[in-house]
Order: sequence, then structure tokens, then C-alpha cells
Amino acid sequence: MGRERPLDQDDDHDQVPLLEYQHAPPRSPPPSSDHFKRTGSYWTAIAHVITAVIGSGVLSLAWSTAQLGWIAGPIALLSLAGITVVSVFLLSDCYRSPDPEFGVIRNGSYTKAVKFYLGKKSLLWCGVILQTNFFGNDIAYVMTAANSMSWAKGALARVAFPAHKLKEKKSVRPRAIHISNCYHYKGHEAPCDHGVTFYMLVFGASQIVFSQIPNFHDMEWLSIIAAIMSFCYASVGFSLGFAKVIENGTIKGSIGGIPQATVAKKVWKVCQALGDIAFAYPFSTILLEIQDTLRSPPAENKTMKKASLSAVFITTFFYFCCGSFGYAAFGNQTPGNLLTGFGFYEPYWLIDFANVCVIIHLVGGYQMFCQPVFAFMEAWLAEKYPNNGFINKSYTFKVPLLPSLNLSPFRLCTRTFYVATTTGIAITFPYFNQVLGVMGSLTFWPLIIYFPVQMYFVQLKVVAWTRKWVILQTFSTVCLIISTTALIGSIEGIISAKLE
Repeated sequence: MGRERPLDQDDDHDQVPLLEYQHAPPRSPPPSSDHFKRTGSYWTAIAHVITAVIGSGVLSLAWSTAQLGWIAGPIALLSLAGITVVSVFLLSDCYRSPDPEFGVIRNGSYTKAVKFYLGKKSLLWCGVILQTNFFGNDIAYVMTAANSMSWAKGALARVAFPAHKLKEKKSVRPRAIHISNCYHYKGHEAPCDHGVTFYMLVFGASQIVFSQIPNFHDMEWLSIIAAIMSFCYASVGFSLGFAKVIENGTIKGSIGGIPQATVAKKVWKVCQALGDIAFAYPFSTILLEIQDTLRSPPAENKTMKKASLSAVFITTFFYFCCGSFGYAAFGNQTPGNLLTGFGFYEPYWLIDFANVCVIIHLVGGYQMFCQPVFAFMEAWLAEKYPNNGFINKSYTFKVPLLPSLNLSPFRLCTRTFYVATTTGIAITFPYFNQVLGVMGSLTFWPLIIYFPVQMYFVQLKVVAWTRKWVILQTFSTVCLIISTTALIGSIEGIISAKLE
């Protein structure tokens, strides 16, 4: 007999008698009665994953490798890739239940899966950490995009204001123009201020517009564009690093990484580096949302595993190249952000192009993480206040030459508030590497390791103290130790940066 459905399971799951289902030939997953049609494929899944994974993290990997050195750095990158694959494979089997391929119950989000397999108490803990993870990712994306926008504005400045005119327009030129010309006239080592508050506000304003996209299922086009952009700027990053190594004629760096004044400072930097790498890889928190967009047959878990493996292989290649070539090019002077940390100055046009790609990609990446937050918040409020017109009503507007636009006053208010909050925090704590380290290490173990492992145990009925159980529990414990160490170091980094 199959396991009975818990009483607290959401009502929107497909309900088919288990006895009737078990006697039916399992040729393909049962059709869904949901109101939307799933049209996702292997390729759209790869696009979603790459959009979610290659973001702020890739730009900090050269710095992380520099802190760890030539042995520990590459090992950490490859280890996190392996951990991500294990987590994804465990979680993708939890999408359908009771059978991973032919189950009649769908868990279309991370929180639904936790509630179904582990109960409401685990859901409460998971929900807080998960929404914090999405929120933190969006804060990091605001900072990264603003840095790139500042540099890209400098590119436009060089076209609009030639060098001979810039000296005459000091009183009116924008901050990015001032920075660009500061380096041009005073040299690359000059202490040029490059505040990015204005650009954070501009990026936040753009996200208010994009946040009106109704839900995750309407985002395939945005993910595909964002994935293409991520390929572009990641390629530029490691290509410039490779070219710099050739220009230097030597490979910089050391086995132990960048030396610090004291052992304690070295330990803190290593912890921050581990946190940055942990931030760069995992996408398990939105895996079930991506899997819920896939059509079947073939079974969604098979498509998701295949797409995830391909996406992790692609991202690992870019990560390894960006981290290794960036460190090899700059050694102890490796910048925190490979494209905006002023490690590269020439060719300006290529760096500007890469930063434009970063901006476009992060517009889509921001939405990948905020849409699940919106879905959770709006579904909860709609259930709690089913007769409230402000919450549940929406209006359709027809725009010439464009698809119909569906707007909700409630959605406009709540999503605008969310974007404003992430932008405000990014302005208050603009510490790129430290913030990435905190967010990566804070959510890495509970969301990427603990919950997927525990749900896998329930789904496949893994018995305690069997070989599989011991291996996965050991795996979880080791990751917990690494995550805790990285979190402590990253928090120390933020405190130190704020006090300086």
C-alpha cells in the first residue's frame, strides 16, 4: 500500500486513488489538472538554472581562489560543484509522490515539498531560511548590477565627452565619468571614488517594472536572454584573465593564497572565500519551481537531472576559468569583483560590453529569486482573505503592438515594497564579498543539504543505519561544519568593513 496523503497537504495537488494508480501501467506521468499548461523542456530548464547560478557569484571567484591558494581554491570549486549535483539529484526525486516518476502528487515548490514530506514544523523553519535566501540573493544582485552600471555609464561618457572636452565639463559630468577620467589622467593606482548608490536606485526602479510579471511560468523568455548574457560576460572574464597571464608571461599566486598580517585574519578571509563559493553554486531552492515548468513525458525528474548536470558542468567550467585565470593574472592584487574591481582597464570597449551583459543578466536573475517570494506571499494572503477585492482582483490593459498587460493593485504595492527594501539594504551594506559570504554560508547547509537529504529519506523510505543513510548523514554533517565556519568568517568581515 502507498503512504496516505497527510491531512495538511495543499488541496491543489492532483488527487487520484492510489490503488487505482498502482494497478495502472506506468507508461508516463499522469496528466495534471492545473490551470496552466507546462511547456518547459531540457533547454529551458538549462536556461533557468544558468540564469539562477551564474550571477554575482562568478565575479567573486577569482578573489575567493586568491584567498585559498592554488590547491585549496580549485578543490573548493570542484567540491561545491559535486555537492550541488548530489543535492539536485536528491531533490528532483521529491517533485512527485509517492513515486519519483509516476506519482500523482506534485510538489511544485521547495516549501510544498518540505511540508508534504517533513510536516508543518519543518516548514516553518524552512520558510524563514528560504525567504531569507531569496531576499539575500536579490540584495547581492542589486549591488553587482549597480557596480556594472557605474562602469557601463563610464563607457557612454567616453563616447559622449571626448577627452579634450571632459576637462571643460568637470562641474557637470556624472560620477562614473569622473571615475573613468580619474583613472585616465591620474593613473590606475589613483584613489578614485566610485560610489554606486544612484545606480542601485536605477536598478531597483527597473525591477519594480519587471516584478509585475505575474508568475514564474511567464519568464522563459527572460531566462533565455539572461542565460545568453551570462555566457557572454563569464567568457569575457576568463578570456581577459587568460590574456593577462599571457601578457605577464608568468602565472601569479601561491599555494597558500594571499598572505595576511595575522593568522586570525587569514582564517577569516578563508572563511569568507568558502562562503562566496557556497553562494555561487547552489540553485536547489528554486529547482522544484523550475521542474514544475517542464512538460512530460519524459518524466520531469529525468529531464531535470539531465538539465541540471549539463548546467552544473557548464557553470563549473566558467567558474574554474574565471577563478583560476583571474588569480593567475593578478596574484595578491586580485580584485573582489573581476569586472568592476578595476583589475582590468583595457580594452575598455570589451569590459564595458561585459558589464552591460552583467546588467541584463541580473535583471532576469533578480526575478528568478523574487518570484518564488511573491508566489508564497500572495498565495498565503489570498487564502487568508479570499473575499478581499484589493488582494484578489486584477485588471487587464491592452497596449498597442504588445501583449495584454495584467496588473493587480495589491501586486503592485507589495512587490514595489520588496524591491525597495532589497535596494535600501544594499545601499546600507555595500560590501560585495562579505555579503555574498554571509548569504552563501547562512543558507547553504539547511536548504541545500539538510532538507533535501531528509526529504529523500522519506520519499525512498531509507532505513536508519543502512549504508545509504550513513553516507548521506556523514555528508550532511561535514557540510554543516563547513557552512558554520564560513558564516562566522563572513559576519566578521562585514563587521570589520563597517567599522573601518
